[in-house]
Amino acid sequence: MIHFEPIDWVVVAFYFAIVLGISWWSFKQKQKSTEDYFLASRHVGWFVVGASIFASNIGAEHIVGLAGTAAQTGVVMGHYELHSWLVLMLGWVFIPFYMRSRVFTMPEFLELRYSPKARWFLSIITLIGYVFTKICVNVYAGAVVFQTLMGVDFWTGALIVVIMTGIYTVMGGMKAVVYTEALQTIVLILGSVIVAVAGLIKIGGWSNLYHVAGADHFKLFLPANHPDFPWPGMIFAPPIVGLWYWCTDQYIVQRALAAKNEKQARRGTILASYFKLLPFYIFIIPGVMAFALAKTGQIQLASADQAFPTMVAALVPTGLKGLVAGGLLAALMSSLASCFNSSSTLFTIDIYKKLKPESSERHLVRVGRIATGVLCVSGLLWIPLMKIISSQLYHYLQSVQAYIAPPIAAVFLLGIFWKRINGAGALTSLVGGFSLGMIRLVAELNKKHLSGILYTFANINFLYFCIILFVVCIAAMIAVSLLTKAPSYEKIKGLTYATTVAEDKATSRASWNWSDAILSLIVLGFVAFTLIYFSG
Repeated sequence: MIHFEPIDWVVVAFYFAIVLGISWWSFKQKQKSTEDYFLASRHVGWFVVGASIFASNIGAEHIVGLAGTAAQTGVVMGHYELHSWLVLMLGWVFIPFYMRSRVFTMPEFLELRYSPKARWFLSIITLIGYVFTKICVNVYAGAVVFQTLMGVDFWTGALIVVIMTGIYTVMGGMKAVVYTEALQTIVLILGSVIVAVAGLIKIGGWSNLYHVAGADHFKLFLPANHPDFPWPGMIFAPPIVGLWYWCTDQYIVQRALAAKNEKQARRGTILASYFKLLPFYIFIIPGVMAFALAKTGQIQLASADQAFPTMVAALVPTGLKGLVAGGLLAALMSSLASCFNSSSTLFTIDIYKKLKPESSERHLVRVGRIATGVLCVSGLLWIPLMKIISSQLYHYLQSVQAYIAPPIAAVFLLGIFWKRINGAGALTSLVGGFSLGMIRLVAELNKKHLSGILYTFANINFLYFCIILFVVCIAAMIAVSLLTKAPSYEKIKGLTYATTVAEDKATSRASWNWSDAILSLIVLGFVAFTLIYFSG
């Protein structure tokens, strides 16, 4: 546990006060319509969009988990953090279609492009996935942060996380979420940079870190026969998961949908791509530092997952500990708030409004608040069940993305690039791919009871299974689409590159300039540099 002095508690209390102040300000703004409550009146500027996307992505489990994994196995998990190019893909490839269609949710876009059935299916599986994975994992990680950093009882910490986050999310809606996330991004980065710099100074600089930790801890590409992270799997599987997460998941895309226009949304994603360059260096590398410091006897590392908090305890002076703790709290609260807000949006717009289309805008806002409150309660109800979750199941909660991402990524990607893909093909990919993924998950959980072909199926490396599932989904979608009727031009007008009219193309072209393009190329160059430098 990190020993907190009174000044540290003052810093943390000040942080909470600012968050609640922003929430109260948002609550006093107009929130008469669903656009006001769920998309912040579609009036958010590029900086807030970018900061909000980054803050939504980085949760407490990222910081603790990434540093812990790096301390144990090195930088190999950095492949999942070098996804700045996919954030750019959201802004340059997908945002023009999302903004033109004026949708609130990603399932709503699927209805426009394909069919109501596709919308219903994606809405339900996304909502269930959020409640039973993202929300519970964030609550759990938040409680661990309170317990490890501040000595607060685990269950008390979980209650604080849910209640505090729930209050400002219910009160202020999307506006409170994105503006608090802009603040939280700054606090999170400052706190993490302090730890990284302190660790580098303590170990004696970069060359000494490399020498002490060893070359194996700095390899992004492990042998092809590695049991967990073979290099072919790490090259192809993370981008599939990243395509789903960064370009099609409500959790992330909703922040861009809240932008004033396409220009602001794209520039927000460009800023977010720069922020996304940081986790590799301020979360993963500090994990390697913790390994090196423990190896030389400068810190005592009880377990790999204690890497980040142990470094805070050993290296960060009083007062700044409060700032670092504020950064961790910022990470977990922003991720949880995004879960609450996105889930309530999906329920209200994609389920409730579809069932009761006559509902007024004020009524839908009220339903959204109630839905957020219910989600908070579900998080609280989950707390007593956390103690029965084994570490093995928690591991599978992290890898489940590799099983649900491929069909969704395939449907969105081919949907905008090929006009021939129709609703029947999309539904085949969604239902078939999701079913195969869940069968694989159940088989993996019960692998020790299986034999023969079933064991082989359950034992395929999860990265390779992700790639196989993606290819199968694409093949099934193409085959079914070609064997059934093509979608009408009027149905998909403006929703694919081939059916976008000249006027919309011109408007989209006018929304960016060469500075946007150059800034994007710099990001790609930095990603390439990192991949080459750590290639081993």
